[in-house]
Amino acid sequence: MEVQFPTIQTNRLLLRQFVESDLENVFKGLSDPEIIKFYGVSYKTIEDTKEQMKFFADLEKNETGIWWAVCSLDNATFYGAGGLNSLSKEHKKAEIGFWLLKNYWGQGIMTETMPIICNYGFEQLGLHRIEGIVETDNLNCKNAMKKLDFKHEGTMKDCEIKNGRFISLDMYARLKNE
Repeated sequence: MEVQFPTIQTNRLLLRQFVESDLENVFKGLSDPEIIKFYGVSYKTIEDTKEQMKFFADLEKNETGIWWAVCSLDNATFYGAGGLNSLSKEHKKAEIGFWLLKNYWGQGIMTETMPIICNYGFEQLGLHRIEGIVETDNLNCKNAMKKLDFKHEGTMKDCEIKNGRFISLDMYARLKNE
């Protein structure tokens, strides 16, 4: 028996499975230099963006996470994406991630979406820990993590190379019982 993809609604948002018609919006987001500045993925063509759509589908199929398209309640407006990846059933943890089209920054969309995703991870996936790995220079994301009761656990200094220079990553986490 095939399990139905979980659709979640709030008073103003719809979190749903990605569909083929989302490709242009995903490309719009993941090709925008401001949106991808601190994001680990970017695409130069709409054709290349199909890899990201495949990633969303493969996460669910391989049970390594789940990502939702974040839309208006009537499904007329695509805002961005959020979800859990790097899911470890053995260690009962996953990494949270999100991005939002620029037109919708500052409207509280991710502040509303992220607790729903965390609750899904804790309640439906049986997670004990959800991690947020944030580039040290990404002040907006770090502030969002704090607002969402993620605790800063430390900084991994110069741990990755991005655009030819070392970057540091801050580790945030939220535990189910906190």
